[in-house]
Amino acid sequence: MDSATAAPPSPELDLDNLRALKVLGKGAMGTVFLVLDTTTAATPFALKVVDKTSIHAKLDADRRARWEIQVLSQLSHPFLPSILGTFESQQFLAWALPYCPGGDLNVLRYRQTDRVFSPAVIRFYLAEILCALDHLHSMGIAYRDLKPENVLIQRSGHVTLTDFDLSRKLIPNTIKITDSSIPLPDSKPPEPPRKHCRNFSRWIPLLPPDTSHHSINGLKKTKSARVSPVSRRKPSLSNGERSNSFVGTEEYVSPEVVRGDGHEFAVDWWALGILTYEMMYGTTPFKGKNRKETFRNVVTKLPAFVGKRSALTDLIEKLLEKDPAQRLGYARGAAEIKEHEFFRGVRWDLLTELERPPFIPSRDDGVGESLEKLLTGNRGMDIRDYFQSLKSPSLPASPSPSPSSKFKRNVSLSEF
Repeated sequence: MDSATAAPPSPELDLDNLRALKVLGKGAMGTVFLVLDTTTAATPFALKVVDKTSIHAKLDADRRARWEIQVLSQLSHPFLPSILGTFESQQFLAWALPYCPGGDLNVLRYRQTDRVFSPAVIRFYLAEILCALDHLHSMGIAYRDLKPENVLIQRSGHVTLTDFDLSRKLIPNTIKITDSSIPLPDSKPPEPPRKHCRNFSRWIPLLPPDTSHHSINGLKKTKSARVSPVSRRKPSLSNGERSNSFVGTEEYVSPEVVRGDGHEFAVDWWALGILTYEMMYGTTPFKGKNRKETFRNVVTKLPAFVGKRSALTDLIEKLLEKDPAQRLGYARGAAEIKEHEFFRGVRWDLLTELERPPFIPSRDDGVGESLEKLLTGNRGMDIRDYFQSLKSPSLPASPSPSPSSKFKRNVSLSEF
């Protein structure tokens, strides 16, 4: 991994003071717990823990974990997480992040009647994800793992991205755009100040009924493998750095990654197109019967749409352009995507001030019962005991995984 700019060290955590209330999820990199610091009784937070003694098949896991901590330590954006603290011992490497009680975007979609989102809701979430990716790209970081499971819903109802172990520092493309067919940024004078519209239905105009918005009822996706970084070719440079790692989640992997052509920031715009399609139809556009067929579809197949064309289908088509150089966002990044017709009326400067997003988590912190009840009688589990129980079945049972984890698709090729 490339080194990021040096950042101040994160506060150190004391594992002896932390109690695991439940397991939020397990992935290729480690286990995520909902944790409470018993010395402060403050708001619970998420703790991602890597057991360094159990990574025999993933020799790069420690390196990727340290890279993720390094990236998180640099982030300062309302739609990206801020690291709360770290812990390291001979056995564990752990870092704390704010807990998002709303779960992830995939779980939220499954809660909808037709397991799809309306165009207005899609616009809201895409706008915030787009801003988060824009910030990462401005730091020279390609995210490379956008998918619904990595888009979490904060307590406020706004989104935050998670899992940065597959991200990569790249040198931005500096090609000057001279093609007159490419629209330039709007040069109109700024609008006079207007009263802030903080209600979701007023923040953005609702689209008229769209006959292309059909659900694929009853369709539940099978798990999709997360492709770990594997070098495919020698590094290539072309007015900006390209990575040649084969990385991502198979249904979200871009054609240039499949072909091994080298890739850069445009892979995130491809993944944004896949995400948009999934939010609209409840399935990804190129899913095949197996990985080989999925990758063949990614390279050769066009996305299929139902009903009349719309601004939303046009946005998806432009993001799912096979040639990254022709893909929406390649020339001018997020600014180019923000100008698309689908985002007409979005007040980008007021996103963070929107007080009524489409969905706001319940007040029970997503724990299922009050924190006071959870801690009564010294409930909760020591994190060391949890990992020991995996090796010694005779020890007390570990906290049960969150119900949201049943929708996860972050199974790695090297999953442990």
